[in-house]
Amino acid sequence: MGEEVDLQQMFRELTGYEKKQVGLGINGMPASPMQIIQAHVVREETAYMRDYILNDKGDIQELWFNSINKELRDQT
Repeated sequence: MGEEVDLQQMFRELTGYEKKQVGLGINGMPASPMQIIQAHVVREETAYMRDYILNDKGDIQELWFNSINKELRDQT
């Protein structure tokens, strides 16, 4: 149940960004909040690192999720 709650919170967070016209994407492709959540649900050995792109004022302009494979995670 904990993961489901985390995903619901993440969906609310991402839809909030979307309403503020923050560009969202995953692995180099534009994506909706639901597509990002689905990618997190079906992942097996993959984690996602967030990459925040800021504008000149320091506001979040884009939010990208980039997959990190298990081997790279284990090295850190």
